[in-house]
Amino acid sequence: MSILYVFLDEGGNLDFSYNGTKYFTLTALSKERPFEAYKLLTELKYDLIESGVEIEYFHATEDRYNVRTAVFDIISRHLDHTKISSFIIDKTVLPDHYRIGDVFYPEMLTRLLIKVLEAYDLSAFKSIIVFTDSIPVNRKRHTIEKSIKRILHERLPKGVTFGIFHHSSKSNLDLQIVDYCNWAIYRKMQTGDDRAYGAIKRVIENELHL
Repeated sequence: MSILYVFLDEGGNLDFSYNGTKYFTLTALSKERPFEAYKLLTELKYDLIESGVEIEYFHATEDRYNVRTAVFDIISRHLDHTKISSFIIDKTVLPDHYRIGDVFYPEMLTRLLIKVLEAYDLSAFKSIIVFTDSIPVNRKRHTIEKSIKRILHERLPKGVTFGIFHHSSKSNLDLQIVDYCNWAIYRKMQTGDDRAYGAIKRVIENELHL
């Protein structure tokens, strides 16, 4: 029996005023081992360093165009046994009762995780491991963990265990990959540029709009 890994990332912000982003995206990358893109992404990182590019880790918003192109090329060639689910929210049309972070975020996360889990025969796994980027021990982290635990308790068959980890994306290539995937989806919505989106489109299992 194998282990299902779920990596989470978000785009936009939770500012619901005129100054906030129009869209908020929440994306999950789910997959099983082996993680075949790791070696090539590590090789790319050191190729870039040797060419004079100072790069500690991959981050789509901050990376140069040529770096993003190379990363998406690797990601697109290693998407077998991978599923992407994303929740895309136009914050400008949200009902008022959702315009509170403590209400909005757990609701969207819950809906997304349900879709992720529905795409699998969960009895085939011995464990589900969920990763987010590092989050300080605060109210948001408590809210996220509570939402994830509730859904996993409700949805997992008896005997299937789970773990939740908040690791720095600098230490986890799949958190960097889901960052790139979320960026591609967010960019398509925000600017209409779907070039990066095209690199991952074939494994998008759910693209939910609110």
